[in-house]
Amino acid sequence: MNFLQPIKNGIFSENPTFRIVVGMCPTLAVTTSAINGIGMGLSTMAVLVGSNIVLSAIRKIVPDKIRIPIFVVVIASFVTIVAMLLEAFVPSLYKALGIYIPLIVVNCIIIQRAEAFANQNPVLSSMADGIGMGLGFTFALLMMGSVRELIGVGSIFGINIMGADYEPAMIFIQSPGAFLTLGFLMALVNFISYKRKEKKEEAGE
Repeated sequence: MNFLQPIKNGIFSENPTFRIVVGMCPTLAVTTSAINGIGMGLSTMAVLVGSNIVLSAIRKIVPDKIRIPIFVVVIASFVTIVAMLLEAFVPSLYKALGIYIPLIVVNCIIIQRAEAFANQNPVLSSMADGIGMGLGFTFALLMMGSVRELIGVGSIFGINIMGADYEPAMIFIQSPGAFLTLGFLMALVNFISYKRKEKKEEAGE
């Protein structure tokens, strides 16, 4: 398998947030700012890559009856490592993400890729899948966080963009704003994807 193909799929055609629509809890809950979005995305990617590699490597020796418990143990181990590193080196981000760091253990993206990909493919392909899905998730959360922070506060990464006279729409950093932002971004991504598909069909590809 082409190593780059799973990466491209995770970012574009199989983006976990905008196309597959999994991992919605952290997507809606933590994206009140761009830094929170990219922090959660990269944390999830680290767990994805690590767990995909390990689960792919041991897939032939794990009995089918205890497959899911093994998945959970491996994923929980990587989540613990990521949580400890965040708490030690980026305590402000660790505090901001709160309960959603340990909840990566039950994130649908992690379990779904473990079951659908890592459990059926070799290590390198599984690593590429983890990178692709992780980058796709990070990109989606960064987009969500940037839009919500820009409209809701007037800044991105804490840098004022809209000027001192801007009247922020505070609803965008609240729960309704999360749903609105997700809906608009999903519509935009799907519209762009549809137009690209149309152009390919017209070109006879």
